[in-house]
Amino acid sequence: MNSDTKIADAALATARRKLIPFLFALYVVAYLDRINVGFAALQMNRELGLSESAFGLGAGLFFIGYALFEIPSNLILALVGARIWIARIMLTWGVAAIATSMVRGPISFFVLRFALGAAEAGFFPGVILYLTYWFPAREQARAVALFMMATALAGIVAGPISGAILGMHGLAGISGWQWLFVLEGVPAIALGVAVWLYLPDSPASATWLSEGQREALAAILKTESETAAAHRHRTLDAVLTSPTVWILTVIYFGIVVGLYGVSFWLPRIIQGFGHQGDFTIGLISAIPSLAAAISMITVGRSSDLSGERRWHLAASAFTGAAGLVLAAFSHSPILSLAAISIAAAGIWGTFGPFWAMPPTFLTGTAAAGGIALINSIGNLGGFAGPYVVGIVKQATNSFAGGMLAMAAALTISGVLTLAPRDTAPRR
Repeated sequence: MNSDTKIADAALATARRKLIPFLFALYVVAYLDRINVGFAALQMNRELGLSESAFGLGAGLFFIGYALFEIPSNLILALVGARIWIARIMLTWGVAAIATSMVRGPISFFVLRFALGAAEAGFFPGVILYLTYWFPAREQARAVALFMMATALAGIVAGPISGAILGMHGLAGISGWQWLFVLEGVPAIALGVAVWLYLPDSPASATWLSEGQREALAAILKTESETAAAHRHRTLDAVLTSPTVWILTVIYFGIVVGLYGVSFWLPRIIQGFGHQGDFTIGLISAIPSLAAAISMITVGRSSDLSGERRWHLAASAFTGAAGLVLAAFSHSPILSLAAISIAAAGIWGTFGPFWAMPPTFLTGTAAAGGIALINSIGNLGGFAGPYVVGIVKQATNSFAGGMLAMAAALTISGVLTLAPRDTAPRR
């Protein structure tokens, strides 16, 4: 190993230590503000008279606002820099999250969920794009998995924290679900200020890297970019006409159907196991999230070490589908929880290998627009999943049909991943 490589490796190690935990914290708060509506529903639906289908529609409307503003937001981030734009995103979504405490009925619930999605649009694809500024291809699945493990950790901490906050019901004349939106929205505003003060736009502006480390890291990223340039799309026109981009969009749609179908309805599913209090439901809901966190790290690391993406992604999607099918036909609370944990491990395990794929054939403006396109349209699965589960639950008084629908979506994603094409070349 020559000296330049050692310096670059030291720079990458420093970047992982300085950036990943910080970005991880941002995404924990983002994901909490997305899924806390599932815990709020334990009190809010009854208090406001929201039906199962109305709640599912409102929970999913977040993703309509998110999808409409995703691509413009990511293009602006690429233009003005990550520090300014991610800070703006966090401040506005914090305000929208707190405002959700003022919901008074179905219409205001729908409006504020849409507004929250519009405010947060661009955060996730912006961070995925930002990671490509720092980490070469061989590091990306692990970097993405470490960052996205925040969704699993958020699921672990969301339950106990949300359950405890719901226990504040009536304090100062305010309902527990209202306290939930306020207290979990404030950290987004605080972290938005922290982003402005801390986050460097690129290695060139990172004061915690030495000049030699900045140069060595820039050289590796430049060499990789130039080597792959002939095989990467660079313009938005190329993105919009790329079959691979659209196939990845459909694959991600199916994954997200399962992700948010489980995330938004998990507290209600656990509530159906028996007569537990809100705090107990929160504790139990942490178990599938723990399985998801372990899976994300394991699959992401394995994918990076082998350089293989497609089979890691497909196997995870099929595992998620199998877990949901088992949960749909299980009549034992313990077996149902175990099956949902298997499903969560599979669903969350897809993220590392999946998000390592787009940078293999996208660069520059095409990367900003393409990642945003895949994420925005794919995230419409976050609208479809909760809404379908809500409709089926209201019609059948059971979550089984909704789980089978989510399993079908994940199965399609797995099959499409293995369809013959050059989506994710080996290293």
